[in-house]
Amino acid sequence: MSHWRLDTHHQTLVFGLADGMPAALYWGPPLPADEDLAALEAAGQSMLTGGMLDALPPLTLCPEARRSFPGQPGLSLSRQGVPLHPKFGGCTAEAGAGTLSLTVTDGDAGLALTFSFEADADTGLITAATRLQASEPVEIHWLAAPVLPGPQQADEIVDIAGRWIGEFQLVRTPWAPGIRLREATTGRSGHEHPPFALFPDTGAGRTSGTVRAMAFGWSGGHRMIAEELPEGRRQIQWGHAAGSVGAQSDWTVGPLQLAVSAEAGMGGTAAAFQRHLYDRVVHWPCTPGARPVHYNCWEAVYFDHDLPVLTDIAERAAALGAERFVLDDGWFGRRDDDTSSLGDWQVDARKYPDGLKPLIEHVKSLGMSFGLWVEPEMVNRDSDLYRAHPDWALGAEDQIEGRGQRLLDMANPAVRDHLFATLDALLTAHDIDYLKWDHNRVLPAPDAAQTTGIYDLLDRLRAAHPQVEIESCASGGGRIDTGILSRTHRVWLSDSNDALERLRMQHDAALFLPAAITGAHVGPRECHNSGRILPMSFRAWVAAQRHMGLEMDPREITPDEAETLKRVISWYKSTRAWRMAGEIRTLDSADPAVTAEMQIARDGDRFVLFAGQSRASDQTLPRPLRLTALQPDARYRLSLTNPEDLPRQAHGPSALLDGPLTLSGAALMQSGIRLPWSWPATMWVVEGERL
Repeated sequence: MSHWRLDTHHQTLVFGLADGMPAALYWGPPLPADEDLAALEAAGQSMLTGGMLDALPPLTLCPEARRSFPGQPGLSLSRQGVPLHPKFGGCTAEAGAGTLSLTVTDGDAGLALTFSFEADADTGLITAATRLQASEPVEIHWLAAPVLPGPQQADEIVDIAGRWIGEFQLVRTPWAPGIRLREATTGRSGHEHPPFALFPDTGAGRTSGTVRAMAFGWSGGHRMIAEELPEGRRQIQWGHAAGSVGAQSDWTVGPLQLAVSAEAGMGGTAAAFQRHLYDRVVHWPCTPGARPVHYNCWEAVYFDHDLPVLTDIAERAAALGAERFVLDDGWFGRRDDDTSSLGDWQVDARKYPDGLKPLIEHVKSLGMSFGLWVEPEMVNRDSDLYRAHPDWALGAEDQIEGRGQRLLDMANPAVRDHLFATLDALLTAHDIDYLKWDHNRVLPAPDAAQTTGIYDLLDRLRAAHPQVEIESCASGGGRIDTGILSRTHRVWLSDSNDALERLRMQHDAALFLPAAITGAHVGPRECHNSGRILPMSFRAWVAAQRHMGLEMDPREITPDEAETLKRVISWYKSTRAWRMAGEIRTLDSADPAVTAEMQIARDGDRFVLFAGQSRASDQTLPRPLRLTALQPDARYRLSLTNPEDLPRQAHGPSALLDGPLTLSGAALMQSGIRLPWSWPATMWVVEGERL
């Protein structure tokens, strides 16, 4: 057999052979089940012309330099410093229900490459990986996950950039001859380039058109290559950051998750990724729909821990509707600032003379569960652990520190054993159901072994304490990827609690991340990262879009603000079960001042529309907002949830203010609805129900 195919309701992936090497002949929207794959391959063949070799070097699942491939090869190896230029062949296949494994070998070099694929019939995603096996270790300078062709009917590449308190910024780069190379070399997935990208066909947007989307499931730094070759072919490669792997005899690159949307735009790929993460990647310790409202004390007290103050804050948080109290940094060692005690995970007896149990018992008596901040991968030189084991620190002595800290060598089994024993004892001795797991220091150099080490530690802890939920935080959104999410349950999207900043970040992160795993907190009246003062209603509704929490001093809020916050929290609780399990469809807004999305229940019977006004519009009156993913011939009843947020300048008729509005799905998607006029920093919330 020389052709194979994998299918989901989102996509078809067709493979063929090129001189013994497997190649992706087609990756796109679903093809008919009886498609003639040989004819499909023939239709894609290209002629030759002047200035070319006598044959076109194939674009395979691992392009080889030895075959005169004119672009970035899929692997670069050496053995004991001598470059290897293998030529693989003799493809063998193992096919099952929704699975395909293709193996090629180079007997002279003692190498085998296996490309594995798995199609998920429910979520619609295909997962791919490349495995290299060697008869004796080889130095891996570059090895790509299965290489796929880039779309020809496309003008741009959309990948993700960011920074601290400015995560998940979409970057649009035109396809052009040469390479678009993005590399995260800090040893984390990174604020600067998290491992996600979209490849839209020309004219595709958030709600229409064909979009290919990819996510690389690795937390330790990666490289993405989108290359247009001189003759016009395009390829997309993903792999580990250069120089991070070293010598191996058995190494797997991936998983690489793939989604294609046919006529549903970025919203189609987003829905597929959200469902795949929710259903397949995250391993929930409890019912995921009931995402508890957090209270985190960081921006209320920072390192200044005082038990009477914290018990008072806990009472106020519970009265507002919080269901989980998270004690943040400052509870251990002699941690009065960020220069000491990382590694000393024992309770600070100065601040907690009777340990954490009095605070935990008080929190539990208020009906809340208890969570704790930790940063296990890090160490301060001013710590008992460093003084006992300076050799456990990763990197050179004269390295530049970050936030006064260094990394522990997670490749060292003794380090992992120590951390497991320490954290296991902490979780065994206390009634803790949640860890906020931080990672505030980038690596001194790329090192894949650091990531395999942290995966091992997390796997051991999850096996020992399966009821404990873990949040991935890395100075905010510095470690968000599908690899870490297979071992954790929540991500801290950003250290910014500025609701205007969060509105945009949450909107763009939803192209991959579901609401249930995305933490969003109501911050202080004056944001600590921007100095902005925003209305409580807006801050609360932005947080209610995702896994809601509070992170401010509840002693500062007025009675009116408290009532607003309690009202939004009550709404969040009444809708979270179906919203957290549903899908987010971000909308194309005709007004750039409006950031809008729909959250749709899995059965499609209800939805909520969020429309945030980030600044004053250029025109006087709101433009209609077109909805998406509704049944055209169904009728939907729409109700405005928060009419109390209408500004005093607004007057005159408005269907949503006058009562429920019933329209067909076709009308809502083609004509749209006009929301009431609003000030900047207003969020309109509209609930829809299919009749």
